[in-house]
Parts: sequence; C-alpha cells; structure tokens
Amino acid sequence: MNNNKLAVVYALLAVGMWSTVATAFKLGLQQMTLLQLLMGASFFSWLTLGSFLTFKGQLKSAIETIPKNVKAILVLALLNPVLYYLILFKAYDLLPAQVAQSLNYTWAITLTILSVPLLGHKLNKRDVIAIVLGYSGVVFISISGKSISGELSYLGVFLALFSTIIWAGYWLLNARDKRPPVVKLFQSFTFAVPILIIITLVVEGLPQTVNLKQFFSVLYIGLFEMGLAFMCWQMALHLTDKVSRISTLIFLSPFVSLFIINQVLGEPLQWMTFFGLGLIIIGILVQQSKSGSSKD
Repeated sequence: MNNNKLAVVYALLAVGMWSTVATAFKLGLQQMTLLQLLMGASFFSWLTLGSFLTFKGQLKSAIETIPKNVKAILVLALLNPVLYYLILFKAYDLLPAQVAQSLNYTWAITLTILSVPLLGHKLNKRDVIAIVLGYSGVVFISISGKSISGELSYLGVFLALFSTIIWAGYWLLNARDKRPPVVKLFQSFTFAVPILIIITLVVEGLPQTVNLKQFFSVLYIGLFEMGLAFMCWQMALHLTDKVSRISTLIFLSPFVSLFIINQVLGEPLQWMTFFGLGLIIIGILVQQSKSGSSKD
C-alpha cells in the first residue's frame, strides 16, 4: 500500500472514531459527573499519548523539553483539555447529542471571525458567505433541538458555541508553536491531568467506587477521542502528498455520528438537524475553496 492510500486509511480511522464521540459523551455523562469524566478520560489520553511517544522513542525528549516550554504548555493545557472539554461536556449534558455535536462544527467559522481582531485578517466574500451559512445552520439546528426535547436549553446552545471560541483560540495559539503535534498534546495533558484532579477534589471529590460502565466510558473517550483519533489524523497528514485529498473526509464524521446517535441513544433524527449541519459544512467548504479571485 502506497503512502497516499495509507493516508486515506488513517484518515478514515480517525473519522470513524470521531463519529462515535457524541454518543460516547452522552453515555459517559449518564454514568458520572462531567468533572469525573474529563479527569478520567484525560488520564487515559495521557497514557495513550505517552505510550505512542515511547514506541517512537520520543518520550524522553518530550519530558526533557517541558522546563523550557512551561508557559506555553500551561496556557495550551488550560485551553485544551481543561476549559474546552468542561464547557463542551456541559453543553452535551444540556442538549440532545445531535444538536451539541452539530453546533460544535461551527468552530472553523469561529476561527475566521477570531482571526480578524487577533491576526488582523480581513474578511473576504467567501468568509462572509461562510459566516451567514454557518450561523443560519445554527438556527435550524437549535429549532431541531426544541423539536426533540420539547424545549431548548439556551445555556446549552451558548456553551456549545462558546466552546468553539475556546477551540479556535487554542488552534491559533497551537499553530504558532513549532513543537511536534503529539509531543505538544502529551505535554499539555501532563499539566492538565493534575489540574483536573485538584479541581475535582475541591469541587466534588473523587468517586468512591468505579463500576465497569464508568471505567469503559473514560477509557473509550480518553483512548479514542482524545488519543488515537488525533494520532491517526496526524499520520494521515504526514503521509499524504495532498492535504485536500483527506481534509474533506472529516465532513463524513457528523453525518455518520447522527445515525450512531439515533441507533444507540434513540434520539429521533430531525431533517432540520441535517439541513442545518449541511449549511454549516457548505459554509466551511465555501470558505476553504480556492476558486475565489485575489481581489476577494
């Protein structure tokens, strides 16, 4: 198998794992508090990333470079996983899974908006179209959420959208940091795990007992959503000679996820969710398109 075909395999593996996370989040939150879920999942993600670096022979250097990057590591760790997942998990706790996951996909559009004040970028025509389409999709998805549950948690919608600001900010800072991606993530989780343990101890204490459902919830989220999926995607990016060949594959994930949500969680699928999600993804594709002229 040549590198490009292998890149597609890795990309599809990542997409497959990301397609299950909305369901995994909801199931996990049924078993334990969001702090306990995030703390446990972050610990297993740290173990997964550390094991990968050990296999690659890079763990020693990853640990040795921590002292010279303490400030950068701490800032990124507080953004992801601490703030990002605390806010996102709370959104999932308040909203139907299909609504929370669909709203989360607006992060690429949020990134465009943040790049204006933070990076001094100017919005072109495609950016404006993407913003209008994306947030029109948010309206339809919000309406679908009310159809599912009979009422809409506006706090949940706000938190889901606010999580995209945290993620976009994390991405902007992360892009400027030249450390290897897996090393950066391992170092972030090295700081984040003790922070989350302390927060959990102070706020609600550690769980007195852990049953199998709770254990497999944190193991699954930490291993797949926060660990293996990220590494598979990085491998795909490394192996491909054309990023655009695999980048659009990620848009399979939310639609596959909707059917998993329906089958496992029993949430009725709403046409407005599909329509709203479609608007968001069309907006992102328009934004990423290279067909526009330079005077845009």
